[in-house]
Amino acid sequence: VQLQASGGGLVQAGGSLRLSCAASRRTFSNYVMGWFRQAPGKEREFVAAISRSGDGITYADSVKGRLTVSRDNAKNTVYLQMNSLKPEDTAVYYCAADLFAPALLTMVNEYDHWGQGTQVTVSS
Repeated sequence: VQLQASGGGLVQAGGSLRLSCAASRRTFSNYVMGWFRQAPGKEREFVAAISRSGDGITYADSVKGRLTVSRDNAKNTVYLQMNSLKPEDTAVYYCAADLFAPALLTMVNEYDHWGQGTQVTVSS
C-alpha cells in the first residue's frame, strides 16, 4: 500500500491542524494505521494508532486530550486532528500501515508501510 500524507503547515501555538493520510488500496480497512512524528535531531516517536474498524485507539501520553485519530474506510483515509498545538509538537508527521498486526502497534519497526511525511511547525 502507498500512503500520502498531507495537511501540515505553520500554525501559532494554541491553533489547530488536520492531517490526512490517503492510502492507495481498497483493502485499506485491513490495515492497522499509525501516526508518528520526528523532530529535528530526535528519533521518530509514536503519536497515535487506530484499529482496522476504528473502534480501538491509543495515544502517546504527550498528545492525549489534544490530538484525535480517526479513519474513513470508505475514503481509504486516516486523519489526525490536532488541537491546542504547542511548539514542542513541531515535527515531520508520518502515517504508517501494517496489514498483519494482531493489535494496535506503537513501535516504529512494527509498521511495514510509511508515507512521505508532512511538516508541522508550531510557532510560539
